[in-house]
Amino acid sequence: MKIIVRWLLLAAALLLVAYLYPGVTVTSFGSAMIAAFVLGLLNTLLRPILVLLTLPVTVLTLGLFLFIINALMFNFAASMLNGFHVSGFAAALIGSLLYSLCGMVIDAAMERIFKR
Repeated sequence: MKIIVRWLLLAAALLLVAYLYPGVTVTSFGSAMIAAFVLGLLNTLLRPILVLLTLPVTVLTLGLFLFIINALMFNFAASMLNGFHVSGFAAALIGSLLYSLCGMVIDAAMERIFKR
């Protein structure tokens, strides 16, 4: 149940990002649900490999390169899906930052709700 609620909230967060920032476009809630699922898969499967491969650059930039990896994941998900569009790399960077902030708020809320 917790996973489904988190997935729905992350889809709503993606719609919020599209509403707040004009560089990110989501056509419907169904598209947002699919995009949230694909982003979750990419972050689970591909992101750890990219972080490991770019570890020297990440250390040199004091971790700031992780923002670039997040933007690449965001942009890659948008390029794979029809109802989710990002206008460029800067939009992917800002969109991924907003989406990550929403995800942190959702995780904190989920921790309190499902604490019992």
